[in-house]
Amino acid sequence: MSKHNRRKFIKDFSIISSAFLTTASLSSHEKGVHGLPQSTNTANPEIIGHGDFKYKVHADWGKLDNKNYPIINCHSMVQTKDGNLHALCDGIRNNFLVYDKKGKLLHAWGTEFTGAHGLEVFEENGKEYFIVVDGGWAVRNDKGQASREQGRVVKITTDGKLIFSIGHPLTVGAYEPGWRFQPCDAAVAKNGDIYVSDGYGSNWVLQYNKLGQFIRKFGGNTDPNKNARLKSSHGISIDYRDPQSPKLIVSSRSENKLKAFTMDGKFLYNIDVPGAYLGQAVFHGDNAYAGVCWSKDKNSGKRLANSGFVTILDKDNKVISNPGGSEPIYHNDKLTPLYQTTKTFRHVHDVCVDSDGNIYALQWNSGGAYPVKLERI
Repeated sequence: MSKHNRRKFIKDFSIISSAFLTTASLSSHEKGVHGLPQSTNTANPEIIGHGDFKYKVHADWGKLDNKNYPIINCHSMVQTKDGNLHALCDGIRNNFLVYDKKGKLLHAWGTEFTGAHGLEVFEENGKEYFIVVDGGWAVRNDKGQASREQGRVVKITTDGKLIFSIGHPLTVGAYEPGWRFQPCDAAVAKNGDIYVSDGYGSNWVLQYNKLGQFIRKFGGNTDPNKNARLKSSHGISIDYRDPQSPKLIVSSRSENKLKAFTMDGKFLYNIDVPGAYLGQAVFHGDNAYAGVCWSKDKNSGKRLANSGFVTILDKDNKVISNPGGSEPIYHNDKLTPLYQTTKTFRHVHDVCVDSDGNIYALQWNSGGAYPVKLERI
């Protein structure tokens, strides 16, 4: 990957005390807490999906006592090497809920990421780290009142010790005065480069090196290549299915598209998913998985409130299953618009796919919903 045009690192990130991120100790009743039974109807569980990608719904897999573990939204989840699943939630308590694969709560910690939105796990010198994206757009006090604050992107250890924080792109000349920075998601390349999608801010993808030093930006609302422009660049990930030609995959959610770029930001092609407002693409084996936060109404074509499902694409980027949504149908190589068909989900914000191919759906604006497990059958 090209390393030219790197700017001197001065104030684009700040090293601050890690004390505010140290893991809070759990009281005895918080250790080893179990979720509720995995399904409300074990005799006849809901089955959703299409073709070879069908799933049994465990709606209560991650459910907890909301008095002890209150959340507003569960926005993202990753699996670490030990098999545990780390859910990132916003609000003023329990930014991280750590589960085993059976739905047992192992750990709950964190109070600083009140706008918690995106989570990436990656390995460096044999040790795992998180990139946490705090959009800053949903900061709430203890009365639930929201306010806008500047977004931030931080690198931390998996037990919460701060490594560094990336500041506003204005400090390195990447943004102009008045441009908002409300990042949504981040991806980390094998060389440590960090890519940040500013989906609720100014829609740029910002590339930094492994130390947090700014390299370049692309996409946004005004990229010279109109095809590269992004509208709600809500999710970002790296597609290594062709190891000789890795690609950045960025969701342009308002356009119902995923957009592919080279690792240095050159636009390659669109992946059209009509009717589906997608977030981050998550890669597992030959397939890509994404949460659909809204779908369009089948009849009017308008965005439908309280809708959403999961979509799955094959190695050729063709949609092959929509758990909770309509069966994918192609006419003359064009996908017909997708829509929600069950009431399984409201606003699937992100998904996690575990080592066994099960899916965990994270929902936004869904009444404080905990993660839902979709067991592959």
